[in-house]
Amino acid sequence: MQSFHEDCVALAMRRFRRGEVGRRALLRGLAGLGLGAMAVPDALAQAVRQIVMVNWGGIANQGFGRFYGEPFMAANPGWRVVQDSTGPSAGRIRSMVESGRVTWDICDSSATTSHLLGGMNLLTRVDYGVVKREDVIGPTFALEFGAAPYSFSSVLVYDSSKFPTAPTGWADFWDLQRFPGTRLLRRDAAGALDAAQLSLGKDPANLYPLDVRASLERVRQIRRNLVFWTSGSESEQFMRTGEAVMGQIWHTRAKVLEQETNGRIKFIWNQGILQPGIMVIPRGNPAGAMVQNFLASMLANAEQQVELLKFLGNGPTNPRAAALVPEEYRRFNPTDPANARVQVPQDGQWWGANYARVNADYIDMVTG
Repeated sequence: MQSFHEDCVALAMRRFRRGEVGRRALLRGLAGLGLGAMAVPDALAQAVRQIVMVNWGGIANQGFGRFYGEPFMAANPGWRVVQDSTGPSAGRIRSMVESGRVTWDICDSSATTSHLLGGMNLLTRVDYGVVKREDVIGPTFALEFGAAPYSFSSVLVYDSSKFPTAPTGWADFWDLQRFPGTRLLRRDAAGALDAAQLSLGKDPANLYPLDVRASLERVRQIRRNLVFWTSGSESEQFMRTGEAVMGQIWHTRAKVLEQETNGRIKFIWNQGILQPGIMVIPRGNPAGAMVQNFLASMLANAEQQVELLKFLGNGPTNPRAAALVPEEYRRFNPTDPANARVQVPQDGQWWGANYARVNADYIDMVTG
């Protein structure tokens, strides 16, 4: 015997199939009936047959749709991949899962967040029976609660017009006598403290665990010569205007600066902090297990990862991709073997376990 609530759900589903309401409106209506998304995942996934991929907006919306979504849809007729650019912060993922109103299927996140939220039972484990570990170049790109179809690096950038000799690593970044001028760091401990530890001469192969106290003190030593950025565009602007003469920024921004200043502003791969672009799956995602196939598709499709490198600058992670990268793009590919060899893969597990405490201490220090 159908209940009133069940009939309301049936009516809502009919309106959705007719296109009279969208996915979000449908979920809000179900929530108003006291039915969170987790209460109807199978019916909803069957009716919707779409995967909602959440990113941070901007041109990534177009890039992820073209190079991740379209190949998957071509291989899986009847499924759509929809881009949501509202920003999948750890707090929003947590709130969604804990409230039982999950509307996202897969989120552009980080190794740190995957360890943090995975440990809180807020994420779905990657099914490595579906997703292939051999489709990534190393273990930092295939984690328990996330996997990386792209990579990026935090690199040392400098204004070559200011120095007769080019810096070669983070020890030079901290050498204000040989390389005078204002420095630029992100207003975030992850990346900044890794570089600080390297500047002290620690073996890159054994960088973790970081000596947090020593790394914080290292940043404190040059605090009066530091400015801090909070967005990629801001990091570019500090270097363009000359407010900073040397900095740690994302390789994608460093590439733009090098090209648009005709090589006046340069960057080096040596001692770059190589990081995975981790995708995570919120627990109770509406599309269910199909999202594992989508993640597998992103990792396996080396050709489309190369296209994303050309379009956005994101480094590919599939081991077959490096050989497919055109010569003119290899200089800017963080996972090109020659570039990856001189970088340090960031330990997302260590940062996931320590980020909240360490970042709070870092922010206190740089703002105090």
